[in-house]
Amino acid sequence: MTGRNRRPIPPGGVGLVVSAGKRIEGLKMTDARKYSIALVQMHMGADPEENFAAAMRHVREAAQMGAKIVCLPELFRTQYFCQREDLRLFDLAEPIPGPSTEKLSALARDLRVAIVASLFERRAPGLYHNTAVTLNAEGQIAGIYRKMHIPDDPLYYEKYYFTPGDLGFQAVDTAVGRVGTLVCWDQWYPEGARLTALKGAEVLFYPTAIGWHPAEKDEFGEAQYDAWRTIQRAHAIANGVYVAAVNRVGMEHGDILGNRAPGQGIEFWGGSFLADPFGRIVAKAGHDGEEILLGEIDVALIEETRRNWPFLRDRRVDAYAPISQRFLDTTDTPTPSKERK
Repeated sequence: MTGRNRRPIPPGGVGLVVSAGKRIEGLKMTDARKYSIALVQMHMGADPEENFAAAMRHVREAAQMGAKIVCLPELFRTQYFCQREDLRLFDLAEPIPGPSTEKLSALARDLRVAIVASLFERRAPGLYHNTAVTLNAEGQIAGIYRKMHIPDDPLYYEKYYFTPGDLGFQAVDTAVGRVGTLVCWDQWYPEGARLTALKGAEVLFYPTAIGWHPAEKDEFGEAQYDAWRTIQRAHAIANGVYVAAVNRVGMEHGDILGNRAPGQGIEFWGGSFLADPFGRIVAKAGHDGEEILLGEIDVALIEETRRNWPFLRDRRVDAYAPISQRFLDTTDTPTPSKERK
């Protein structure tokens, strides 16, 4: 390797480092943009209008801190109501565009910031989605993403309320950069992160509502939180992008103006974070309270990381067709003799 930059060889065999050496004097990275984003980690109370007013205040504060894009948690207008199946709660849904987007658009235009807002969308009578709206700094709707993966777990009865998204995975342009938005349960699926990154997103935003079942926390709590953070750091590494996960925080019983779910509730664990393209946690919130988490997006680091870890270059796109199947049963798997034919 004489005359070339040497890379240290880790135990795994192949040397992978963020930077193989100093940049050549006089040369600049293709894109040197930097911009700040804010993740709003919130408590939610029983009154949707009070929650919305608090979110508006948090966005203003984030803009004063220098954020150019502000992301709110999943379904921030209310406590997490999917802890039970209740026909009356469909009345919480609203059209998009609608009352919430109208107010948020005015706020975005006033502050000159982009806003990512997760809303309960009423698309048509009997047809509802868990939807993330991206508003640009002019107050226009830049993109609408309908949550693709819908869970149905104890106290997360989302299939009752939400139809799976049908708009696909998207990336949209803001005044400062191109971003993609997915929602909560989507964060466990590498396919969604990959497709959004392939559309040019520099940041993957994940508005989230995730927490501990009180009866499980002592035994599984630490491992659950670690798994949640690890899978999203992996998205950042595999795609060479920033990943921003913004969660709600605090104990909730799905209380909507006194309509409260029975049982122990969910302790939403907060822990919102921003990971860089190398998977490093560059900003992290605590587990106990509200925070506005500010982080910087360095677009040149995306380029630099992908040059050293060229995962997109080395993808075997010709070999991935079976990934579109639900499961590869043994009868569907080609044998060596069949392949030779």
